[in-house]
Amino acid sequence: MSMGRIDRERTTIEAMIRPYCRRHHDPQGDVLCPCCQELLEYAFGRTKACRFGEDKPACAKCAIHCYKPDMRTAIIEVMRWSGPRMLWCHPYLAIRHLFDSMKLYPRPSDGESGSRG
Repeated sequence: MSMGRIDRERTTIEAMIRPYCRRHHDPQGDVLCPCCQELLEYAFGRTKACRFGEDKPACAKCAIHCYKPDMRTAIIEVMRWSGPRMLWCHPYLAIRHLFDSMKLYPRPSDGESGSRG
C-alpha cells in the first residue's frame, strides 16, 4: 500500500525537522523544542490546506508560496541541513521527494494568489 502525496509530504517534513531539532536545539527525548514543534504543526497545516491536494508540487517548485516569511525562512534552513542527510537516514523518502521535485505541475491561472496564514 503506497502513501498519498500529502501523507508522504508530511512524513518527509517530520523526518527533516526531528533530526534538525535534535542536532541544533538539544530537546529532551523524542520531544521537539517549542520552535520546531510550531514549525512542524505549521507545515502540516499548510500541507493540509494546499489548493493542489494530492497533485501538490514540491513547495520549492510551487508558483504559490503560502508560508509566512518567517516560517518559510525556518523551513528552508531545516531543509538545507536535513536534505543531504535524508539520503542516508530515509533513502526512500529522499528519492521520492527528488522525483516529486522533478515533476511538472500546472501554474495557477492569472489572478490566483496563495493564501498566507
